[in-house]
Amino acid sequence: MPPHGRPEPRAPQPRGPWGPGAPTGPQPQPPVRGRGWRALGVTSIVLSVLLVAGSIGGYTFWRRLDGQITRENVDDKLGDKRPAKLNAALNILVMGSDTRAGENARYGQEAGQRSDTTILLHISPGGDGAIGISFPRDSMVKIPECSKEKGGKVPGRLDMINSAYALGGPACTWRTIESLTGIHIDHFVEVDFSGFKRVVDALDGVEICVPKRIDDPKAELHLRRGRQIVRGDQALGYVRTRTGGLGDGSDLSRIKRQQAFMASVVKKATDKGMLTDPGKTYDFLSAVAKSIKADRRLNLSVMQKVAGSLKGMSAGKVRFMTVPVEAYPADKNRVQFSSSLARPLFEAIQQDNAPPEPAPPVVPAQQGAKLPPVPPAQVRMGVYNATKVDGLGKRIAEQLGSKGFAVDKVGTLKATAGARTEILFGPGAQRQAAALAAALPGHPPRPAPRGRAGFVYLIIGTDGLTVPGTARPVPKVAGEVRADQNICGLGRA
Repeated sequence: MPPHGRPEPRAPQPRGPWGPGAPTGPQPQPPVRGRGWRALGVTSIVLSVLLVAGSIGGYTFWRRLDGQITRENVDDKLGDKRPAKLNAALNILVMGSDTRAGENARYGQEAGQRSDTTILLHISPGGDGAIGISFPRDSMVKIPECSKEKGGKVPGRLDMINSAYALGGPACTWRTIESLTGIHIDHFVEVDFSGFKRVVDALDGVEICVPKRIDDPKAELHLRRGRQIVRGDQALGYVRTRTGGLGDGSDLSRIKRQQAFMASVVKKATDKGMLTDPGKTYDFLSAVAKSIKADRRLNLSVMQKVAGSLKGMSAGKVRFMTVPVEAYPADKNRVQFSSSLARPLFEAIQQDNAPPEPAPPVVPAQQGAKLPPVPPAQVRMGVYNATKVDGLGKRIAEQLGSKGFAVDKVGTLKATAGARTEILFGPGAQRQAAALAAALPGHPPRPAPRGRAGFVYLIIGTDGLTVPGTARPVPKVAGEVRADQNICGLGRA
């Protein structure tokens, strides 16, 4: 987005829904005043408020916070053709605004209003985990027809993803993300950067770790090497700088650093000392409430429901990742989504659910006789991955473990084309194999004469395997950040 606020020039249409191109990172962009730090005030604040809110209660407390939030009605601008809501997960679109109105006037005059930060916060059903997915602002995407905030329509177009906000405000960004991902979005939250220092200071600073000494006069940033706590202007400079030796100046590099910062914020916000001090908790949440704008339906009852579902959420259950991208052929300074990597991520988010488990059937055993299966805890077994999908064996083992099976070993076998998934059992393990087959319908067990006595073998073939009654796992994305990781191992890109 150029400084005058108009969208980027229109680029040629890519071939296919995603476009071709070999995976590469974008070229460094020239620094633009005010763009380098907006993501901080967005995800870190919203994730933190949701995670911390899980520990508080009291109607009066919530009413006081609720009255500090600015709200906007966007329902009539979202249209009728929206993705279906498939489960009880909660998806919140988080945006950062660069408005210079009000308190933000001190950051200089700039025409128009844009969103250079777009993040989808996904909270799994029951608060089992949270994922913050960043959408790089340099991504070339198809923006659908949108309603202008003051009336009229904006035709659909191919443009950078951050131009959707300039074209039609939060509702247009909402429509764009839904059309690109197929994920139903429940609410939006918008944050401008005037509240950034207020929120960081309410946390009494945030820990960062830098690989070398940083002296960046342009960003007013001076940091020593290693771990340290940053507040106010120093925190602002850290997430703002693009030229101070932290990364290569690209948007993807900056996102990586900001995700490390967000991980540190979540860790600080979920710290036991923070959660047991009512005064600190309220000051922090009040600072957040004064800094956000949300949709009208994100009301008091919804916030209380979200808070209740997140009780006990730990930093280790919070992940940050960036939508996988590749080079955009028409412009080396732009990127596009990678269809082979982004689509599985979106589908996993869509289908994040844990349906009720059916009653286990009685499974025929070796000689056609019907034997009742034993409890899962009595099944000693090994899981062996015979595919080329890294981590599949471990993932299936974890899912079976969540259903009570005692997985003693996880290993790999040589991948063989056409190999089928099967259950084998050693001498005396018929009933144990029957229990596993009950949990994995369609895979009748058969004996393995040379197998270990009393042991069951699950071989995962190229036809794949789904464990009924478990949520489809969100695939790991290269470079993702987990909130409980060592801060000195993050944010060096």
